[in-house]
Amino acid sequence: MVYLMKEFNMDQVSASNVLNIWSGVTNFAPLVGAFISDAYVGRFLTIAVSSVASFLGMLTITLTAWIPDLQPPKCQPELQLHGHCIGPSKAQIGVLIIGLGLLSIGTGGIRPCSIPFGIDQFDPTTEEGSKGISSFFNWYYTTFTLVILLTLTVVVYIQDQVSWVLGLGIPTILMASSIVLFLIGTRIYVHVKPHGSIFSSIAQVFVAAHKKRHLKLPEVGMDCGAYYDPPLKDYVLSKLPLTYQFRFLNKAAIMMENDIQPDGSFNRWRLCSVQDVEEVKCIIRIIPVWASGIISFTAMGQQGTFTLSQALKMDRHLGPKFQIPAGSMGVISMITIGIFLPVYDRIIVPALRKITKREGGITLLQRIGIGIFFSILAMIAAGMFEQKRRNSATLHPGAPPISVFWLSPQLVLMGFCEAFNILGQIEFFNKQFPEHMRSIANSLLFCSLGGSSYLSSLVVNIVHHVTGSHCRPDWLTNDINTGRLDYFYYLLAVMGAFNFVYFLYVAHRYRYKVQLQIEWKSSEPDVELSSMKHETE
Repeated sequence: MVYLMKEFNMDQVSASNVLNIWSGVTNFAPLVGAFISDAYVGRFLTIAVSSVASFLGMLTITLTAWIPDLQPPKCQPELQLHGHCIGPSKAQIGVLIIGLGLLSIGTGGIRPCSIPFGIDQFDPTTEEGSKGISSFFNWYYTTFTLVILLTLTVVVYIQDQVSWVLGLGIPTILMASSIVLFLIGTRIYVHVKPHGSIFSSIAQVFVAAHKKRHLKLPEVGMDCGAYYDPPLKDYVLSKLPLTYQFRFLNKAAIMMENDIQPDGSFNRWRLCSVQDVEEVKCIIRIIPVWASGIISFTAMGQQGTFTLSQALKMDRHLGPKFQIPAGSMGVISMITIGIFLPVYDRIIVPALRKITKREGGITLLQRIGIGIFFSILAMIAAGMFEQKRRNSATLHPGAPPISVFWLSPQLVLMGFCEAFNILGQIEFFNKQFPEHMRSIANSLLFCSLGGSSYLSSLVVNIVHHVTGSHCRPDWLTNDINTGRLDYFYYLLAVMGAFNFVYFLYVAHRYRYKVQLQIEWKSSEPDVELSSMKHETE
């Protein structure tokens, strides 16, 4: 945001649109990456190619800062404020888009595959392997948090105060180093072969159900032997029993005469297994819950756009010499998460567990709902403190600007939103999706973020064009002291409130996945049902 406004002379609405559109593409890309990885090339090759694309994307963005001809002419801040600077040419925008596009391709392959590929290196059937997986998760998220903190502090400071070339060149060099380190282990990695596209099996269930739409479903309790229910495939570890929600899909598994040939073969577009049908039902149940995350993530997305615009207008000094970069304000949310999560895990969850008798203290949907509520509170707080900042700037024009730490309440509340909502959704998708669909489950969260980026861009453009007139500037004008950014925040809060009511409705109707645990014994090729316990919450 800062780079586009300061170096490319974009106004804040244009810069926000570029970021929102790019973020949307980037967050939908993992769905494509997961499909290509699972169906065709496997996780290793997907990560390798995507890493090269990410490096080329970072290199291109770095070149836009290094080569003067790839930027518009320099402009004074006063002229930027009033929109009197020369903007980027089509060629300069084209190079920027190429860099961002390569980054999106890289993200599309790395995000859905990095965690599953790490888990592939362990044998989950052994005690050592199970501990290794647990340790891998801990190290992965610890490293991820540390990297984000370093990015929002050290790297952003270098970009803001030293040099954009150096600030963008550091992650470019690190990306190249990561490719070398990744490829060094090629011969020692466990390479899991792709199992084929799950999208095909999903489509097959709908097609088979449509072809048999005229069949009458067997009565409940009288359906023994009526449905095709073969043994599980070797990469599926839990069996899903037949349920009667979305019963029309059950027709896809009804066995008819001549459906199965004497040699055991059958047309998968006409007959599906009970497991295939129930896996599709899992996805259908999740979609309404997934949709509710889009609006709450729209509120979170403002941290990278208009919150930065606020910070640029405030006093960011710590002492007489050091000035906090506007892009580093997101550290407050990260610190909130880092402090709260251990307290939540070690104190709050055990206390709630004694009351509710649930393993997690509260259900996953309750956790997501709390996060959505915090997103509403964050937008209300953002509107209130923006009103205070604006009044201070307009009523006392000669006075120094108020401290940037007045943004802390909204950022702290947004940290709580992330701790409950994002982490709750990650756990929800991974537990409610079938095991072999977890690449898609991890992609689904990023699709929510992508949808929120497009929704944010749509709302920003509508507000920008509807609220202005010849007599007054629009709410999101370039000079936020003359605009009404606080009204925009209140609008997002109202949208969040309607979304919260919608979430309560779909959460009330949601039915958690029921499964039968399968234990594989190395000494026997067959499997046995070791537990008939329903994993309901």
